[in-house]
Amino acid sequence: MGAGVRSKTAEVFVSLFGSASAAVVADVNTFEAAGRDVYDILLRAGQPCAEPFVFGPEVSAEWQFVERLREALSRLDAVPIAVGSGTINDITKLVAHRLGRPYMTVATAASMDGYTAFGASITYQGSKQTFDCPAPRAVIADLDVIARAPEGMNAAGYADLLAKCAAGADWILADAAGVEAIETPIWEMVQARLRSWLASPAALAQRDLDALRALISGLLVTGFAMQAACSSRPASGADHQFSHLWDMQHHTFNGSSPSHGFKVGIGTLASLALYEQLLGDGAGPENRWDFDIQRAVDNWPSLEMIEACIDSLFDGQLATKAKEETRAKYIDRDELRAQLVRLHENWPQLRRRLARQLLSFAEARDMLRAAGCPSQPEQIGISRPRLRLSYRQAYFIRRRFTVLDFAERCTLLEAALEGLFGREGVWAEVAQTPVCVPQPVSEPAGAAHTDACATQGAER
Repeated sequence: MGAGVRSKTAEVFVSLFGSASAAVVADVNTFEAAGRDVYDILLRAGQPCAEPFVFGPEVSAEWQFVERLREALSRLDAVPIAVGSGTINDITKLVAHRLGRPYMTVATAASMDGYTAFGASITYQGSKQTFDCPAPRAVIADLDVIARAPEGMNAAGYADLLAKCAAGADWILADAAGVEAIETPIWEMVQARLRSWLASPAALAQRDLDALRALISGLLVTGFAMQAACSSRPASGADHQFSHLWDMQHHTFNGSSPSHGFKVGIGTLASLALYEQLLGDGAGPENRWDFDIQRAVDNWPSLEMIEACIDSLFDGQLATKAKEETRAKYIDRDELRAQLVRLHENWPQLRRRLARQLLSFAEARDMLRAAGCPSQPEQIGISRPRLRLSYRQAYFIRRRFTVLDFAERCTLLEAALEGLFGREGVWAEVAQTPVCVPQPVSEPAGAAHTDACATQGAER
């Protein structure tokens, strides 16, 4: 990582793959940004090279493009070099794995944390799925190239990194409830330096190299954490559930899909707002648990009742997926009681730890604005009524325990939503014209955060 380090591509390639032939994979934009340079650098170094494979501007992280690249590379005995960001990296990652080859990446934007993550997020049969495949052997992150990324792409990466604050709080809750224990070394990989990586949003918007270095460092290390965890738990919580929901609903705004990072940024604000509502009002002051466990247990719905609710909220394939994910995390009343008692007994310490972990809604909103990210749902085409509905829907689409599960199991979600969307709430309906925020030229697919090491298509 550094300014001008794409010049070391041939050196890195030889150190990893010896005299093997190289095959540059890019799209028309990333080939002009760095791919042509990479190809010329390899040729000047005397490295055997196939003709570059360059996708057109229509490329996306969909199965048809995986098949197109696999057909081309299967005719070559070459190690691919992915020159691009999420889409190119994920397509190349999956194809290389399916062909039994390693690969490396030259990053062209700090747009997501999927470069170093295990797994590729690809739309297959109409649904975004994660396919098992190993990370690249190396990533070259040239800050000069990243600084020239199209407007909005590095901002999207900033929003994706900011989400780790809320995702970390969700892991704290899951650990306290006895659902998923925190693995401290992996936790520290992401959380120990998170605030420093996020410290300069305004400088990032000005394409400052030091701010870009901090951002890409955080994104790459987060990918390593997901490798270590064999899961996206260190990087993804309720914040990403909102984004995944809108992906599954094929949401578009002004004719295109908002970037993954921008959707996650709004999801992060939604998550932080819910935390503030719950910690401020829902479970009482710091020194007590002002909540009726027996009432929550008595009101816990059967799986049949939950599936009827799902049918009222979703149609078709989405309903089927929601039921699959909900069955995977459903617990009976005895287990619910055990979880709530565990949370109750540790509430003062837990509440303090969450308070230390979380950014305030207002602070996070201001950081997103300074980085050039959307900070209101309307800026990505999500109305306030739709956002309110999304809180209820997002709970069902992933099996991971998050603040949404905590609110549901404590029977506090509806009351919290009343507060959030009421006249004095942070999501109170406002009369405003949506602000058009520049969108990345392609969706950073690697940021989708589905299960790194689970069965194809499943998510923790």
